Formats: sequence, structure tokens, C-alpha cells
Amino acid sequence: MILSRAKPVVTDGTKKSTSRKEIPKLEDFLEKRDYTGALTLLEYNGNDQNSINTDLWIGYCAFHLGDYKRAAKVYENMRKKGNTSVDLATNLACCYFYLGMYPEALNVVEESPDSRLKIRILFHLSHKMGDEKKLMEYHQMLEDVIEDQLCLASIHYLRAHYQEAIDIYKKILLENRDYLALNVYVALCYYKLDYYDVAQEVLQVYLQKHPDSAIAINLKACNHFRLYNGSAAQAEMKQLMEQTSSSFSFGHDLIRHNIVVFRGGEGALQVLPSLVDVIPEARLNLVIYYLKQNEVREAFELIKDLEPAVPQEYILKGVVNAAIGQETGSRENIKTAQQYFQLVGSSVSECDTIPGRQCMASCFFLFRQFEEVLVYLHSIKSYYFNEDVFNFNYGQAKTAAGYFKEAEDAFLMIRNERYKNDYVYISLLSYCYIMNKKAQLAWELYLKMETSNESFNLLLLIANTCYKVGEFWHAAKAFDMLERMDPSPEHWEGKRGACCGTFQYIVAGKQPKELLPDVIQLLRNTNNSQVEQISRVMRKWGKDNRINF
Repeated sequence: MILSRAKPVVTDGTKKSTSRKEIPKLEDFLEKRDYTGALTLLEYNGNDQNSINTDLWIGYCAFHLGDYKRAAKVYENMRKKGNTSVDLATNLACCYFYLGMYPEALNVVEESPDSRLKIRILFHLSHKMGDEKKLMEYHQMLEDVIEDQLCLASIHYLRAHYQEAIDIYKKILLENRDYLALNVYVALCYYKLDYYDVAQEVLQVYLQKHPDSAIAINLKACNHFRLYNGSAAQAEMKQLMEQTSSSFSFGHDLIRHNIVVFRGGEGALQVLPSLVDVIPEARLNLVIYYLKQNEVREAFELIKDLEPAVPQEYILKGVVNAAIGQETGSRENIKTAQQYFQLVGSSVSECDTIPGRQCMASCFFLFRQFEEVLVYLHSIKSYYFNEDVFNFNYGQAKTAAGYFKEAEDAFLMIRNERYKNDYVYISLLSYCYIMNKKAQLAWELYLKMETSNESFNLLLLIANTCYKVGEFWHAAKAFDMLERMDPSPEHWEGKRGACCGTFQYIVAGKQPKELLPDVIQLLRNTNNSQVEQISRVMRKWGKDNRINF
């Protein structure tokens, strides 16, 4: 929901008035929507005899500047003084609503006289407080007048019923062409529906008339972010950032939030935590930031109590549950993630969208049904050809399904060092190399690793997989290393078999005979009675074939 229809105006009206030696009138500022100028004038005339009227106008201007705390303070003080202005309680309720103080807003508005504004406030409060029964009750009380219909459209928007909101806005626009601000609302709905080009086209109608509108410029920047990149979005925001550094403060939090998003999360911890309960997207973007930093528990704590209402929230909650489930081994979290993914992916509105197909792929991935995973990933591959996350998941699914050549290609397209240093990546790429008859490349991956439990596990994988596919020389080297670390009978037996297999390949001409001395040296690294007997046979064959030992 757009929090204010106020448009900042940098006006030189005061200078002109001064040059004419005339004091500007309040109406002049209000007509130009220069609420800063109006507020300054009201404060200058603070000792006016009609202080009640002055206070009401101060509250009005502060509210339209987005300074809801100040406006609320003005109305609270008036109530304490026993003022009984008709709209005082509803005005205060509006301030509390925009401050997120929903119980306080409800208490105040219930005391106010009956009015159309009261019904609209109660309608919005029912939505915010999750009271579906009251929501439907106040819905029935709305009339076919512009204010009530705009209120209904905003609730449709908040409940992700974007097409319904568009229908209302367009109907009003047909009858009121001069209501240009409705173009911003329509553009916002199209933005939410991922029609960024259409949103930009509709938005331009308003920007031509009001090129300095905070909401419109911000939305234009968001469109550029989706259509192009963060740099293009920041370029659009530049004038708005300069504007908000002056006396105009409305939208400052929204702009700070979006700049963090445009910069790929830079400054997230300095900006987003304080906005979590102010801007709905702030919580989601902070969760995304934690996920990118691999801080899964922090992400889970932030989102665990969120009741998802729109696909993006279901998807993000599914991702977090999948991540925490894999990290802790919790089947409950994995099951929750599967349910969220399946709910989005099978829904009528999302099943044919890219996020919907990603959800179904994720659901089948968690079920370990990799052929089904590949059906969905194949359908969106062209959109994510160079995306590291997509290629990582695609490579894993291809490996699990036995398509090792395609899996290798997917893994090698990944550029992010975080993924390339991940043991899952290294082990799966090694496995693909071996299955694709490139055991030497797998061995080189092992040699680059520092000694650790992961390097020991990779050595086990190389040794056993190479043995299984007949890459005996690399199996022998891997078992030899394993035996040095852990001289168990299993490792000796693996090395013995691999060395004999290598010798057999040498005899058959599948390996160079110059390799035989190295094979014998590997055997001699083991103190076992079988070594001499096996070596004797190999040396005899070597002498007969003129191999220099």
C-alpha cells in the first residue's frame, strides 16, 4: 500500500512572496502541496488566536509529510485538552495505523463518531489484525463511491489480488482522467505481476506531469532493477536520494531499503533490521541476506513466525526450512519445505511461472526424485544459463540421475568461489570426472585440498569410484594415500587389487609399460608378506619386456 499521496515540491514561492513584500497564505502552500512550507508558516504564526485550527493544520501537514509521530502527538495533546473536533479521533487513528500501532488505532477509532472514514479504517485494521470475519463485515459496508473503492483496491493489493485492484483503478480512471495518481497504483500492480514493461509505460503517464514524485521515481527504479540491473536502478534513484537529503523526508525509509537491494545487500545489517516492522519486504530481504551469507539459523529465527500470504513468502519460507533441515538433519523442516514448495508449484496461478517450476523442482529434489527435477529444470534452463545457483542444482540433479557429461558441464560453468570451495561441489565434480574417464582431473582436485576430514572423504570417493570403473592407477594412488593415513586391511586390499589391475592394463597395452616401476614402488610402501610375491611377478614381466627398474 502506498503510505501517502504527498508529492514533494521544492518551491521558490517564499522568495517570490518576499520580493513582493507579501506574506504567503496557507492556502497557497496547500494548493501546491508544499507541506513543508505550510508547516513553516503555521509554526511562524503559532501565536494565532485560533490555536485549535492551527494545531489541526499542523497535524494535517505533518501527516502528509509522513511524520506520523508528530501528527499523532498534536492530536493526542488536543484530546488531552478536551478538544471535541469531529475528526480528531479518526485522524489520530490514521496516525497510529501508519505507525503500525494497530491495537491503539482500533481503540481510538471505536470511540469516534460514525463516518465513512471510520469504516475504511476498521476495514484496514481487520486486514492487518487478521480478523477475516470483521474484514468481510466491513467489506459489505463499503459503498460505490471513489474513496471506498480505492480502499477496497488497496486491500486487494495487500492480499496479492493484483488484477482485482487493477480493475477497480481502471474503472475509476475511465470516469476521472485527471486522477493521474491512479496510474502509479496501476503500475505498482503490474510490477507485482512481473509485467515490468507495462508498469513502466503506465507509470510514465504520471511522471510526465509530476517528474519529482518520490513514489513514482522509486517504482521506476524498481522496474529498472528488474529489467536491467542494480546500477541502472541506482541511477534512477540518484535524484530521489538527493531530494530526501533536504527537508523532504517522506519515503526516506523505503528509499534506504531499496538502495540496499539495488546494491546486492550492501549495508543490509545497518539498514534492514530497523525497517523489519516498517516495510514488509524488509524482513524478507534481510532473510535473503542471511541466506546469502550462509547464516541459516539467523534467517530461520527471522522468518519462523511469519505466516506466508503470497507466493514469495511461501517460497522464501520453504527455502529457509530446507536449508535449516539439511543443516540440522531435521526431517520436520524438510517436510515443511516440501509442503510449501508443492503448494506454490501446483497452484493454478503459479504452476506455469518460472518460480512455480522452481518450486516443483525443489519439491522433487527433496523427495530425491531427480528425473522429475530435471523435467522442471530443463523447462527454465534458458533463463538461468549463467546463474551459479541454478547450475549447482542442475549439476547435482544430473549427477544423481546418471547424466555425468551434462553434470560436469554444469559444474564447470559455476564461477562463485564459495560454491567451488564447497565439499559437495568438489566431491560431485570429482565423481563426474571419474565417470567421464578423467580420473586425473579428480586427483588434481584432491591435491589442491588441505588435509581435513573432507579431503579424507574425497580420497575414499576417488579410490572406490576409480576402482569401480576400472581407473586402477588412480585407485592405486588413492588407496596408497589412504593406507598411509589409516593402515587398515581394507585399504591394503584395495591397493593390492588396483595395482594388479594396473599391471593387467600394462600387459594388455592399455597403460604405458614405463608405469610399472611406480606400481611396484606403491606396493613396497606396504609391509605385507604378499608384496614380495606380487612384485616378483611384475619385475619378471618387466625384465622380459626390457623395462629399466
